[in-house]
Amino acid sequence: MIRLAAAFLLLAGPLQAQQVEVKPCGDGDRVDAIAEPWESNTATYADGDIRVALLDMVEPAGGAWKLAVISPPRDELGLRQCRVIGADGIGFYGLDFALRQADYDPQKGLVLTLPATRYADAAPEGEPYRLVVTINQQTGEIATEVRE
Repeated sequence: MIRLAAAFLLLAGPLQAQQVEVKPCGDGDRVDAIAEPWESNTATYADGDIRVALLDMVEPAGGAWKLAVISPPRDELGLRQCRVIGADGIGFYGLDFALRQADYDPQKGLVLTLPATRYADAAPEGEPYRLVVTINQQTGEIATEVRE
């Protein structure tokens, strides 16, 4: 899961807080980027209305992992929204999909927590933290939080 080749080129400055962003799916986020094996790196929730998938973009080595979320609300054609979650303008150095935890908060929606890592020169295995993703089916809001 950890890619060391060329990772040192990504972050040469001092470590800053992880900036996590949620963006609409686009041409750069390809379906064939779902990490293999697919059955281990995708999951559904809310009776199949919410699907999450781990994406392996391969490059850049220090931020190749992203998370795809397909969820309500549905548009006029009945299609769900598609969003991709990355960090620092790229992806995550590490994202452990197998260790994700899911909980439901009636006020907020589905809450997923995943172990994540950011690239750091001093830690070849990355610096760990927890990524929290909240998916509200009613409003369509997808919020993220970093817990150190």
